[in-house]
Amino acid sequence: MTDLREVETMLNTYVRPLTFPVAVKMLTSEDEIPEKARRPFQQMKKKIAICQGIGMARKLGWTVAMGKEDMQCSLGAAPFGFFKNIDYFNEGNLAGGMFTASKEVGKKEEDLIDRFDFGRYSHILAAPLSRAAFEPDVLIMYGNPAQVMRLIQGALYNEGGAIHSSAMGRLGCAAIITVMKTDACRYLVPGNGDRIFGMTQDHEMTFMIPASKVDTVMDGLVKTHKAGIRYPITSFFNFQAAFPPSYQEQMKVWEEEGEL
Repeated sequence: MTDLREVETMLNTYVRPLTFPVAVKMLTSEDEIPEKARRPFQQMKKKIAICQGIGMARKLGWTVAMGKEDMQCSLGAAPFGFFKNIDYFNEGNLAGGMFTASKEVGKKEEDLIDRFDFGRYSHILAAPLSRAAFEPDVLIMYGNPAQVMRLIQGALYNEGGAIHSSAMGRLGCAAIITVMKTDACRYLVPGNGDRIFGMTQDHEMTFMIPASKVDTVMDGLVKTHKAGIRYPITSFFNFQAAFPPSYQEQMKVWEEEGEL
């Protein structure tokens, strides 16, 4: 994979995100945590949500490592396999009465969520690309719909097809699992928690790239840019506009007086 600093440079050149693109890696043991990584519960004495930790990385530039001791949001922690007993989650109790009419309806949503096996990973690590001293599993960029469109175009340049997505308005962090399992890019409408705790703004969407696809997405971004598909979106100016009648009357005056 291309050096992450070069990837960030290309994203800044061709997509221009307002916050740091983030590298995410799932760790199998505490020994893999970088020495300078921030540990929310150990250092801040606070438990957090996964989207909150990713927000710290993309808005503050921190490297953040989150394990079960840091988990405050059980909804996000459940599919990542940090805890063994998730029967209460599986039954739809976390969705029922809030996001769905009942826990039975909520179960239909939870059944669709990709999961990691219990104990497979111990921590999730997030850092800005330029400060990530590790090989990521997934790259995440937040941007407006036009910026996400450019990433979709870049992803499809060499492979064709379409980028798929699904949305529930909740549990957006679990898309990291889906991207790792499918080894495919996804775009996402961030969920409620991401907006409340991750500070995601109303205009923002998310684009996730598995490590194996980073080079082809960057190559596609560069080549579509050269072909004239760019961000900021180019404007078409080769036209003659129509103006209000009073404006046109003024032009007639000048024309009648021989100034035109």
